[in-house]
Amino acid sequence: MAGGGNKAVVAALLANTGIAITKFAAWGLTQSASMLAESIHSLADAGNQVLLLVGSKRAKREADELHQFGFGRERYVYSFIVAIVLFSVGGLFALYEGWHKVHDPHGIDNWKWVPVAVLVAAIVMESLSFRTAIVEANKIRGHVSWAKFIRNARSPELPVILLEDFAALTGLVLALIGVVLTLVTGNGLFDGLGSMAIGVLLVVVAIFLAIEMKSLLLGESATREAQQKIVDAIESTPGVQRLIHLKSLHLGPEELLIAAKIGVASTADSAAVAETIDAAERAIRAAEPMSIHVYLEPDIYHENYTPEERPAVPEAPSH
Repeated sequence: MAGGGNKAVVAALLANTGIAITKFAAWGLTQSASMLAESIHSLADAGNQVLLLVGSKRAKREADELHQFGFGRERYVYSFIVAIVLFSVGGLFALYEGWHKVHDPHGIDNWKWVPVAVLVAAIVMESLSFRTAIVEANKIRGHVSWAKFIRNARSPELPVILLEDFAALTGLVLALIGVVLTLVTGNGLFDGLGSMAIGVLLVVVAIFLAIEMKSLLLGESATREAQQKIVDAIESTPGVQRLIHLKSLHLGPEELLIAAKIGVASTADSAAVAETIDAAERAIRAAEPMSIHVYLEPDIYHENYTPEERPAVPEAPSH
């Protein structure tokens, strides 16, 4: 895991653990549905951060006979599990608790303003965690929009933390609104509606996150920028007449498999072809250090190749 992603995950883990303990204490005193939903949400988030750290560690294992390209995608597996946990433990539980409270509404009779104080404190702590994730993401985001950064990121940790922290902050605001309205009106219906709103939010975020992680699990190509670097490196290599076609695949967030067919001169002997391939491999790795596995196939280029076989750098796909 990149240092920035690791820092953001640890910051979120510490924040959510402290917030969860505080929220559970407040729920025990008030029996607020919104507070219980937020307690479970923070507990699920803390568990999710542990899953991200475990996935990062397991992804660093050395390749073996059965997994010859290593275990880099294990980070995607654990990030997909995070989406499932967020959907089930966070979203569905909040919806259930809110539905129960709406059908049997009752006000907050004990320690009335404790949940307000806890939620305000949680908003402050969650904001600090969110700020850390934003700072670390900005180091690699460049000038692209946040939506494009999250959708096109090949490393899962920062997008997961950004989405979790955003959902957590929004959920805290919804919980605060529900609790305050319940305290002001004495009607527990608002508390239940607050819990249901939190549930809908978490379900939507979890579904979006699951779609993104599914795409990474299936295997995404290098980014458009990385592909262009590789194309330029190959075509500028002496002895390469033409890049016929290029395929790329992320075996992990920082590990690329590159396969390409290159056109060489029909008069080149085997030694010259081998030298050209070696030079092209060095150029690829220099242009894009994530290119760990490079496989180049020499061929005699001719104009009868179909358009699909000609080099192209496609636009970044939407999932």
